[in-house]
Amino acid sequence: MKILFLGDVVGNSGCEAIKKNLSKILIEKEINFVVINGENSFNSGTGISENITNELISCGVDVITTGNHVWDQKETFDFIKNEKRLLRPYNLIGDLPGHGFGIYNSRDGYKVGVLNIMGNVFMKKCENVFEVSKNFLNQYKLKQNYDFLIVDFHGEITSEKMAIGHLFDGNATLVIGTHTHVPTNDARILENGTAYQTDAGMCGDYNSVIGMDKSNSLNRFFKKSSISHFPANGTATICGAIVEANNKNGLAKTIDSFIFGGELQKK
Repeated sequence: MKILFLGDVVGNSGCEAIKKNLSKILIEKEINFVVINGENSFNSGTGISENITNELISCGVDVITTGNHVWDQKETFDFIKNEKRLLRPYNLIGDLPGHGFGIYNSRDGYKVGVLNIMGNVFMKKCENVFEVSKNFLNQYKLKQNYDFLIVDFHGEITSEKMAIGHLFDGNATLVIGTHTHVPTNDARILENGTAYQTDAGMCGDYNSVIGMDKSNSLNRFFKKSSISHFPANGTATICGAIVEANNKNGLAKTIDSFIFGGELQKK
């Protein structure tokens, strides 16, 4: 079983890179299941639309996760009710539409659980991610409820992400961070068999400030006139990780960072 997880898709640049390259990547890397974080995929760099959701799925994406920008486009409140392949953070507070967890079929017939959770530090207020995760693990079991489990931890700080990785170690196939848009060089398998990377990076233009126009971002830091969100639109780099998993126990055999095209193209 080979899983491809891709980090936050940012604006038109990220979407175009996925539409142009993903199908080829899936064939070349022999991928069986794809998860992508789409919460920045709208052309403003915040939120996601129904049209973009459908475009990403038509490219071969199996599940789209999100984070703190999930509701930035008002239409998401409506279409997420019926689109089970689009997740919002599991630990959001309140009676909200959509789901933060689902079980899906892979291309080779396995059941894959995908859990979308969000951190508590420097993020929008949500339920305690550690208590929610502990309760989740009490309710759902690897190789009982699903064959593999992928956890997208959408968070700001590395310590939260690492702690969640250890909490799920041995009970998930992959725990990977999103939100900070910079790929971390710590892809590894934890001691009990869970693949881990602190942040997957983004699918966007890296000649930027985390996907946003660099001149506009500098103006914001200097408190000059600027636009709230102004994505860079150069050639995007596609960033994430590929995990090869053991079909018998659902744990990871290997994890490799994946970087394709654009400014970060591996030589």
